[in-house]
Amino acid sequence: MSNILEVKFSAKSENESLSRVIVASFAAKLDPTIEELSDIKTAVSEAVTNAIIHGYDEDDSKFVYLRCEIEDRAIKVVVEDRGNGIEDVDEAMQPMYTSKPELERSGMGFSFMESFMDSLDVVSIKGEGTKVVMTKTIELPK
Repeated sequence: MSNILEVKFSAKSENESLSRVIVASFAAKLDPTIEELSDIKTAVSEAVTNAIIHGYDEDDSKFVYLRCEIEDRAIKVVVEDRGNGIEDVDEAMQPMYTSKPELERSGMGFSFMESFMDSLDVVSIKGEGTKVVMTKTIELPK
């Protein structure tokens, strides 16, 4: 049986830390290690930051949608915006790629998400938005 959490919040940079706390609290029932929890929080932070900065151009009248689902030992996190979308997802997922070089972004967001989570799927339609789906299986405590 799964457990699901859904929340939406204003696309404000200050809410990035809120999203980390929400997901960490939700994941706590799996008894993750500090490292596993840190990985999840970092990936969520990157996805939410991308939605705010790239999806909405920091328009805080818009909303970021966060969904978490726990099934067995796995947590699935979905971060979605209904903003600009990505023209070429494959290009955007390349390390060091950024659509906003003037903001001195590192272009490593998707790379971090990919390395910290077990799976990453990005679906985007230009002009309609982006959905980032990440999963991580939490090992049983020893």
